[in-house]
Amino acid sequence: MRALTLVVLLFLLPFGARADDGVPAEIDYLLRSVGNSDCTFIRNGARYDSRSAEDHLRMKYRRGKRYAATSEEFIERLASNSYLSKKVYYIECGGEEKIPSGDWLLERLGDYRKESPSST
Repeated sequence: MRALTLVVLLFLLPFGARADDGVPAEIDYLLRSVGNSDCTFIRNGARYDSRSAEDHLRMKYRRGKRYAATSEEFIERLASNSYLSKKVYYIECGGEEKIPSGDWLLERLGDYRKESPSST
């Protein structure tokens, strides 16, 4: 019975919390906020759904985390504009006017810090 339990736990482990993937809690929260937002992400003039946006920003973080020691640096250096074109990323939610993704993410970061006073 223990062996079966161990096998089940090992199988489920990859589907658990993302904390083990090396992404700090605040940044992971921001990435999940994008993915769960049902907003449209506008990158280099093209529109992407929220899940695609989260995937793109996770890829950018994996490749560029050395440039983002803090959540603010992640937002400023990786999640606000295109590295190649330098064009600003935008987020458009529920028929509201599009706003720069950096502004949207900073607002989410503030919300997270209010809910989690021990976070930095």
